[in-house]
Amino acid sequence: MSAPVRGSASARFLDPAVLGRISNLELLAKTVVEGFISGLHRSPFVGRSMDFAEYRAYMPGDDIRQIDWKLYSRSDRYYVKEFEGDTNTQVTLALDISRSMDFGTAPLSKLDYGRTLASCLAYLASRQRDRVGLMLFDDEVREQIPPAAKHLQRALLSLSRLEPGGAGDLEKPLVRLADTSRRRGIVVVISDFYEPPEQVVRAVRGLKVRGNDVLLFHLLDPAEIELPYDETTDLEDLESGVRIALSGGDFARQYRLLVQQHIETLRTRFIELGIDYTLIDTSEPLDRALHRYLAGRLWSMKSR
Repeated sequence: MSAPVRGSASARFLDPAVLGRISNLELLAKTVVEGFISGLHRSPFVGRSMDFAEYRAYMPGDDIRQIDWKLYSRSDRYYVKEFEGDTNTQVTLALDISRSMDFGTAPLSKLDYGRTLASCLAYLASRQRDRVGLMLFDDEVREQIPPAAKHLQRALLSLSRLEPGGAGDLEKPLVRLADTSRRRGIVVVISDFYEPPEQVVRAVRGLKVRGNDVLLFHLLDPAEIELPYDETTDLEDLESGVRIALSGGDFARQYRLLVQQHIETLRTRFIELGIDYTLIDTSEPLDRALHRYLAGRLWSMKSR
């Protein structure tokens, strides 16, 4: 998954609050993606299937032999036929919709940030003529759309309509995803990974073992990273409903240390497994986070 980037590092990025005011996910995704990204990965187009997928507008560089001249005679516009075999790979987006993802002190909750991130990656994959699939999960699979060249709109509709789920459990849904995938591809997991590191690693490992290219986006609200509470505060665990009284000072420092240990353990374990891991603070502009990740991935692919 590589991404040549247009523009300078000083380019203006979209504030999360601005993104939150754009209700049309396709427009939002196009706004973010078309701004600076020109590719999801570098795999060549291979094969050709006889299974027709959809029409799309002719673009400079397309093979003119694929123009549908009968459709041109009726519409006076150039369209080419896309077939399932024209796609490079399949990209499955697995979004955690568990209750803890609905937390947010930034302009967007983790769930809304994840919804937007998934929409942008789905749009980007479709733009590269990849098959797009989607899975929404908490402790169970709540919705699953199999990867296909024509499933972008279906995925965006599901993302726009999703509601927060219940308690989360990564392992069961991701095992099901690994078991039901018919072919290897790119699997993107978007979650707050609200479980002990070894449970997270065990849940994700099966996707990698099946030969998939696994990309993980770890979403955390800034308050979850810094715990900015100096006075005694009542906090509720959104997953379990347990409430605790928090006093600042030493507890806050211990909390920050534990969070950083959690993050570093995940990062180290996934590096060992050859899995991409990216931490995103949900106060960071989404397009800047994508720019940073995809530019880094392009560099790492070139250096292999």
